[in-house]
Parts: sequence; structure tokens; C-alpha cells
Amino acid sequence: MQKRVYIATCLLLSVIFFHGTTKAQTQLSANNLTILNKLQDTLVSISDSTYAIKDDVEKLAYNTLFVKRLIAALKTPYSFNFNFELLNNISILRAPNQSFKIITWTLPFNDGTYKFYGTIQLATKDGQLKLIPLNDDTANFADDNAITNHKKWYGARYYDIIPVTLGEKPPYYLLLGWKGNNDKTTKKVIEILSIDKGEAIFGRNIFEMPKTTALRNRMVFEYSKQNSMTLSFDKNVNLIVFDHLVPYQEEMAGNYEYYASDLSFDAYVINYNKLRLRENVELKNEPSNMDEFYSTPIKATTLYQKGKH
Repeated sequence: MQKRVYIATCLLLSVIFFHGTTKAQTQLSANNLTILNKLQDTLVSISDSTYAIKDDVEKLAYNTLFVKRLIAALKTPYSFNFNFELLNNISILRAPNQSFKIITWTLPFNDGTYKFYGTIQLATKDGQLKLIPLNDDTANFADDNAITNHKKWYGARYYDIIPVTLGEKPPYYLLLGWKGNNDKTTKKVIEILSIDKGEAIFGRNIFEMPKTTALRNRMVFEYSKQNSMTLSFDKNVNLIVFDHLVPYQEEMAGNYEYYASDLSFDAYVINYNKLRLRENVELKNEPSNMDEFYSTPIKATTLYQKGKH
């Protein structure tokens, strides 16, 4: 039953409606605004009920209903300009150039695991709906470093989006996300999103790693569920800063149930061709861990590399 409900949800998210250009939308009539506000109230009610339900199968059924109502709302002409600000259980991030927005959310299950849902809404000149549905295929990932597309999404709930551009080259986007995992560990991710000819590509060979010349396509951090981890972007110094995770004891290496921050921080310097790793950076202000609750940290951070402050 649970599998059938999930498949139905995926099929709903896999419907791509209408085609158009990627110019930003500019019109949302008063009538459409009224319609969207009413649909948003319905979505809030369904979403709240979904998270309140304890039974996993019933929760999936409510989530399927939520997807139907969300698609109905998004089909409203020029819905791209509507922010759905009352939907606290989902994350909506806009590309700074207004070419798309990415919508993600998660369902927690009784065994401590999670399933992620999402879609990318592309801006269209005529206000019609064009979606790139995201299918969370984490369970089938043999390698979390693989470059994939929207059909094999390494699901996460994203809380920050950072565009990376170079001259006339098309931008790609860094996504910071909370991934959950199971009853013992939590994951966070730095994902790369590129959109080319209406298709979404996840991953890019740009992440520097310590003690090797090899580059990674995405960064996945795993640590004890009893702890928290900072992963945030400081636009003032163009750095993604994150806790340095280590095992409690050396003999626990590789067992991420026993990983936590050692109270030091590393960072990535953002460049178009490569994200350069900076180890052991010093924070002027202590970062907030509010991103544990799927939002960008409240306190801004200013970073200086040790020995150069």
C-alpha cells in the first residue's frame, strides 16, 4: 500500500505542463491572487495534517493529496510570482535572476528515515506552468558522488541558493540542504544544480578535497543525530563555511553515528571552475544552527583564515 501511494505521488510530480520561455513573469491579476490565496489556505491545512499524522501509509496518502492541490495552485496563470509564504512545511527558493524557483519538502517516517519531494518551476513569458519534477532516488544511489538528473535526485530540503557565474558562461547554482537520514545519523549536502534547455542536472566536478587532487561532484556531510552542524554561506567574503566533523575517538572512524564537530571550521571559496577548500578558518561571530530547522542561519559570519587575520 505504501509503495502504491508513493508511486502515485511520483506520477503526479512527473507531469510537466505547457512550455514557454525562461523570461521572468510580470503579471498576477487580482483574481488569480485571490484564487492562489484560497488554494494556499487549503495547502496549509493539508500540510499540517500530513505532519500531524502518525501512520506512515496515511501520511503518504495525505502527501499525495497535497501534491494534487499544489499542482492545481501552480497551474494558476503567473503563479510563479506567488510566494506561498504561509506554507511553513516546505522550502521555496528563487534563482536570483528569477528564471526558476525550486520547491522542496520532506516526510519523516516512524523508523527515523525520510523521503524528499520537490519540483522546479520555470518562469514562462505567458504565465503558463512548466515544471521539472524531482524524484528522490536516494535509496538506489550506489555512489553519492554521481552526476544525475531530475529522475535520479539525491533528495534534500534546500534552505539556501547561491548562483555562480563567469562572464558570458551560463550560471550554475550551489544549493545548501538538509537531508536527514535515519534514526542514528543526519546528513547535509552542498548540491550543484545546472539547468540546460529545460533539463536539470545535479552535480559538478568542482569540489576540492583534502590530501588529494581528485575533485568531487557534490559534498555530503554525515554526523550523529544527537548533534548539529553548521553549513552556511557568507556572501560578504564569498565562502561556504561548515563544521569540521570528526569521530569521537579514532577507532570510530567511518562510523558516522559517532561523528560531531571538533569546534573548528572549514570553508569553500567560490570560483566558477573550482570550489577551493580552506581548512581551519576562524569565525569572527559564532554561527547560528538555525539551519537545523531548514532556514538560513540568522547571524551573519565573517571569516578569516588563521594566521592571516
